[in-house]
Amino acid sequence: MYAVVDDRNQQYRVQAGDRIQIHLHEDVQEGSTLTFDKVCLVGGEGQGRIGSPYVSGAKVTAKVLRADVQADKVVIGKFRRRKNSRRFNGFRARYTEIQIEAIHA
Repeated sequence: MYAVVDDRNQQYRVQAGDRIQIHLHEDVQEGSTLTFDKVCLVGGEGQGRIGSPYVSGAKVTAKVLRADVQADKVVIGKFRRRKNSRRFNGFRARYTEIQIEAIHA
């Protein structure tokens, strides 16, 4: 069974046991449980259910593995030829790593 969950206008396709990285939730602790009640679609065994916009009564529970994960650094470089102008910026996105425990449909 799989589901498509909506977390702050970002959609993820998940199954039980999946480990995914979602955008940072600053108010969670490691080991705590997150509940996603905005489920857009539930599918898999038998007949799937599509929400309009969300499936009523469906929810996905997940356990927080790491509360704050930093991605690899992305370096942005700007270069203007013959102007002696170079500029570099770095950016590291922050994520929360979770493991999907159950899909309740």
